[in-house]
Amino acid sequence: MKDRARNHRVLMYSHDTFGLGHLRRCRTIAHSLVQDYRGMMVLIISGSQIAGAFDYRSRVDFVKIPSVIKLRNGEYTSLSEHIDVKDTIEMRRSIIQHTAKSFQPDIFIVDKEPMGLRGEIEDTLAYLKSQGTTLVLGLRDVMDAPHLLQAEWQRNDVMAKIDRFFDHIWVYGPPDFYDPLTGLDVPQSVRDRMEFVGFLERSAHGNKPSQNQPEGEYILVTTGGGGDGADLINDVMNAYLHDPGLPERALVVLGPYMTADLRAEFTRKGQSIPQIEVIDFDTRMEELIAGSKAVVGMGGYNTYCEILSFDKPALIVPRVIPREEQLLRASRAAELGMVDMLLPEEARNPARMAAALRALVRRAPPSKGWPGLRLDGLDNISALVGEELARKHHASAPAAELRIAT
Repeated sequence: MKDRARNHRVLMYSHDTFGLGHLRRCRTIAHSLVQDYRGMMVLIISGSQIAGAFDYRSRVDFVKIPSVIKLRNGEYTSLSEHIDVKDTIEMRRSIIQHTAKSFQPDIFIVDKEPMGLRGEIEDTLAYLKSQGTTLVLGLRDVMDAPHLLQAEWQRNDVMAKIDRFFDHIWVYGPPDFYDPLTGLDVPQSVRDRMEFVGFLERSAHGNKPSQNQPEGEYILVTTGGGGDGADLINDVMNAYLHDPGLPERALVVLGPYMTADLRAEFTRKGQSIPQIEVIDFDTRMEELIAGSKAVVGMGGYNTYCEILSFDKPALIVPRVIPREEQLLRASRAAELGMVDMLLPEEARNPARMAAALRALVRRAPPSKGWPGLRLDGLDNISALVGEELARKHHASAPAAELRIAT
């Protein structure tokens, strides 16, 4: 099947209004697909401000659409203060549809938002469905608290639209970890199209460590994109100030979406703590996590997959508003004995956080908590893509070719 994938095209949509999770997940899948299928092309539509900061493998590219920022209160605003958000979304909608018509993908994979930001891909979904494109919705292992997700989707009739448009629904986690649609009224026709593919394994491909990697042992402190990570950074630094005897060095990665004033404040504060080194961001986070002794994070999907991939002891302090996704994921992982967890109000206590940091380096890695854990999501996605391309090839083959094949 891999030889047969020449000239096949996969289009991916990543709305990217907050953080880096969607783009990094799409990029991981795209790199895996072009590695497995020679000649396949993958194009990612992304709203991330820093999509161009990452490296992309041959035959993977991206189209940048105007950025829209999600605020902490859940509202959206255009990155450009001179353009109304409605006009920005209309520009995004037009670029997305034009890209789909020009690229003519065999498969269209939508990350997390079924209809896109404020419905911006609904017209594109209708067009591609009319062209015979296979439409796939990719969901995180955890979406949000059921009552919040149900209310959000009911307002826009999302479940009915998922049923109408999508051929497959891939859940990027195993079925015995969490069901992202638990507690929702899900039609059986949608359930029948769900496939739990498993967590997406990450790897450190660099021939040499990241230039930001410290010498010797260190704890990595990461907030992902950093837009909502100030509390965690502050809590860690306060713990080191409270307990100067903490023995482990910490590499603190602020994230590209942390505001400039907060970055400057934390850089100054970190300079006063001998055990702490602060950097803004590194596009090679896999290398930093692989080289660490343990990880402190908020438990977003990508960080969690990296913790599992490199089997690192982890302390998770999840975000609890406006979404409960990180809280649900961390609670389930802690229940399984895979990670330690502190709630944000617990982490604000410097003595409590310092004690958790001391315990972190002594805790067992995640594999000891869940010995049967497998990270086979990328392999399973590759197999599903192969099955879909084979089905399309069979359906489009001339009758004479089919007779020869049989």
